[in-house]
Amino acid sequence: MNNVTARPMTPQNQIARWAAHGLTIFIAAVFLDSLRFKFTNAPKTQIIFGDLDRWAAGLGAPGLFAQGGLFSQYAIGGAELVASTILLATLVLRRYRFLQPAGALLAIAIMSGAISFHLLTPLGVNVDGDGGALFYTACGVWVGSVVLLFLRRRELGVLAARVRQFLRPE
Repeated sequence: MNNVTARPMTPQNQIARWAAHGLTIFIAAVFLDSLRFKFTNAPKTQIIFGDLDRWAAGLGAPGLFAQGGLFSQYAIGGAELVASTILLATLVLRRYRFLQPAGALLAIAIMSGAISFHLLTPLGVNVDGDGGALFYTACGVWVGSVVLLFLRRRELGVLAARVRQFLRPE
């Protein structure tokens, strides 16, 4: 199966291409920047995941957000690293551009979780007096990922076709 065929370079296509590149870099930069906090167990990371773990323990799921838990800072950071790697690799390796929607979908999933936990748990929007910076950044990454997915909808079709072909029983 061939990659997505090239579109004529109209001004609208050029704008969409550069917008997709910019969103890709923005999303990856936010994720990669957060890794220095998650992977070093920074104080704010301890507060966030500690609050979430206490909340989960109150619901009968102690340890869910603890350092060895299913949704630990390392698990979330690992998912962010995978999403960033996919997104940035598709900028450089054009033949794999069809994978860019996978990175965007993973980013949407990660940020949907983050936004939900800010809004639906005691964590709240204003974490440790940050004025909502983490929450608003998560919202920006979520919106950027949705827009990227829209801009790469042709590649999403190629990805879906390849997944279907892979899963088709012989």
